[in-house]
Amino acid sequence: MSCTNHQADSCFEEFELPEQEIVMPEFQAILDSANVKGAILIYNLQEDQYYSNDFNWADKGQLPASTFKIPNSIIALETGVVENDSTVFYWDGEKRGNKNWEQDLIFKDALQYSCVPCYQQVAREIGVEQMRSYLDLFNYGSIKVDTSNIDMFWLEGESRISQFQQIDFLLDFQQSNLSISKRTEDIMKRMMIIDEQEDYKISGKTGWSYNNEKDNGWFVGFIESKEKFYFFATNIEPTEQLDINSFAKTRIDVTYQALKELKIIN
Repeated sequence: MSCTNHQADSCFEEFELPEQEIVMPEFQAILDSANVKGAILIYNLQEDQYYSNDFNWADKGQLPASTFKIPNSIIALETGVVENDSTVFYWDGEKRGNKNWEQDLIFKDALQYSCVPCYQQVAREIGVEQMRSYLDLFNYGSIKVDTSNIDMFWLEGESRISQFQQIDFLLDFQQSNLSISKRTEDIMKRMMIIDEQEDYKISGKTGWSYNNEKDNGWFVGFIESKEKFYFFATNIEPTEQLDINSFAKTRIDVTYQALKELKIIN
């Protein structure tokens, strides 16, 4: 049965339209058990439905932190600042606070290891004007970038992006709606794979900022499972009960638990 405009009222009485936003107390229980606060947001592309424990939190802007390495990588490839996923970033021998960063890294590994100095170099070479132009094109959050903060704006300051906006951006990227080259898209999709199993593939990026004496953690990405796509954006903060040394792992763990709760993965 199809509805015309004149039939709409009677049709809505006969057929219940699905809710687009579904509150998941199960997600809240996952976060409570992990001693963190925040929101898990999952989008089912096929059903056009969002699932979350807290839609208000999911709509609140946060510093993008290292999730910004996704658009930063795309812009680097599009502008030619980085040639491909095998481009080498040479370590200058300086201590970097992370052993994984204290070595020469190819671009793919710089993303996987979340090498801040590598991406600061990339951002400086992209420059303010090109960075702004591409972020406007991507409709990526509310990013404040100028000459004074070109290599730090995603880690501190006034730049903000919400969980909904993260998913919007990832959806446009995955669905080839970013107006970037097929070559860049293919390279990025290879670089972003973090978990590939027989029945699903997960692509994404974590992030962690410390601003105004507050830790804030991200895990964003998308899942291909049984030829269907799901998008996720988790944003959490530790409670006093959490051992901060486990915070990095917790961002990923709570997301996987939520995906299992929805039976997206096993």
